[in-house]
Amino acid sequence: MDFPLLAVLAATLTIATPLVWAALGALINERAGILNLGIEGTMYAGAFVGFLTAVTTGNPYLGLGTAVVAGLAAGALMGLLTVTLGVNQHVAGIGTTLLLVAACDFTNRLLFATGTQQAAASFERWFPGLGVLAQYPMTFVAFLVLAPVLWWVLRSTGFGLRLHAVGENPEAADAAGIPVARTRYAALMLGSALMAVGGSFLTLSLLGSFTLDIVSGRGWICIALVIFGRWKVWPVVAGALLFGFTDALQLQLAITPMFSGVPNELLIAFPYLVVIAALAVWGRKVRYPGAYLTPYRRA
Repeated sequence: MDFPLLAVLAATLTIATPLVWAALGALINERAGILNLGIEGTMYAGAFVGFLTAVTTGNPYLGLGTAVVAGLAAGALMGLLTVTLGVNQHVAGIGTTLLLVAACDFTNRLLFATGTQQAAASFERWFPGLGVLAQYPMTFVAFLVLAPVLWWVLRSTGFGLRLHAVGENPEAADAAGIPVARTRYAALMLGSALMAVGGSFLTLSLLGSFTLDIVSGRGWICIALVIFGRWKVWPVVAGALLFGFTDALQLQLAITPMFSGVPNELLIAFPYLVVIAALAVWGRKVRYPGAYLTPYRRA
């Protein structure tokens, strides 16, 4: 039996899409010196708010817009906790994730108490029937627009240079007249908006519905991808594609008779084991941003 390589490659791009959006959002946060462990909750909020809006209005574009607003709000909350109040970034991020997941789950149960699966208006695939090119709009935007534009912004614009300065040495950046707090707020809100878009992809494109635990740990994978990519755009995208490929591969192997005797749990764990192995190989001796995890207070 011929191995369906084109199907695996098409699934790779689809699976990698939410990871690209969210991981690049996390990259922006971390380039400013902020570790945002609220990424899982932010993706969850984007998925739920986008779904709820699409169900209510019948318009997936409005759903995407409200998901962005939810991400901006999550970023502002992280900014309040870590930049303004100086709360430990680990505590602030985990607390944000717990708050957002709990709020979304509570609202979901309140509005859909019967547990009936709701179908939302969702985006259709472009170029159906063209194999690998049969992808959702957000997939094309992620790989053809977001990644190259962010790469250019981070290395060639004033905002990118200010972000780098604040993440490396906020004291020197402040002395040079760069508003540290404002730059970190901007990084958190912009990055969290991208995370929320990644979450909304799951409900507005991939599934067309919302289920509990829909993000399924993708936020934590994105944190690993940023370290794997050493805070550079294209290596992060490559890491997302690697995870997407291994996940698509295990889905194909699960329905291949030759691998019918392999425990399903092992196949499911395969992509995560690959990420762990990649981090073990490429994550050693990584140079973190100079002000990573360090709150800044003007003397």
